[in-house]
Amino acid sequence: MTKVFTVSQATPADGDAVGEIHAESWQAAYASFFAPEFFAQAVLNRRTKWRDVLAEGKDTALLAALDGRPLAFSFFGRSSIRPGSAEIFGFYGHPEGWGSGIAQALMTAVLDRIRADGFTHTHLWTLRDTPQSRRFYTRSGFTESGTVRDHDYGDGNPLAQVEYELLLR
Repeated sequence: MTKVFTVSQATPADGDAVGEIHAESWQAAYASFFAPEFFAQAVLNRRTKWRDVLAEGKDTALLAALDGRPLAFSFFGRSSIRPGSAEIFGFYGHPEGWGSGIAQALMTAVLDRIRADGFTHTHLWTLRDTPQSRRFYTRSGFTESGTVRDHDYGDGNPLAQVEYELLLR
C-alpha cells in the first residue's frame, strides 16, 4: 500500500491536531528530563496552546498528514538571534508516525518554504541528550554549529541544547 503524505499550512482550526502531536511527542521523548508534576503541566500546555498561537499568525506552521491523519508539524520563522536567518522553533512528530517517513516529508516542505521565503540559512536547537532527534537533523543535512546553550523550560532546571544549522542552496 502506498503512503500518501500531505503537507499544508496549519491554521487555527488545526490547533487541536497540532496540540495532540506536540503533547504526544513530548510524552514519548521528554518525560525523563522533568519532574512529573512539571511535566504533566507542560504536556497540557502543549496540548492546548496551539489554536491561539496559530491565530497570532506571527510565524509559519506546517502540518503533515499520513493518509489524511495529522502526525507531524513544524513551527518556524525569522531568527531572533541570527540576522537574516530562519529558525525552526519546533519540529515534532506523533510517535505513531515515527519511522513512516512523514518527518522527512515535512522537513523537505519546511526547507522548501524557508527557501521560498528568501532565506539562505536556517538553524534550530535540540536537546543535547536526544539522540533520535540529533540523528534526524544530521540525516536532513544539518550540522552542529558548535554552540551549546542552557534552556530553562520553566521548571528552573536548565537543559543543554545543541544548535544545528543548514546553509540552503
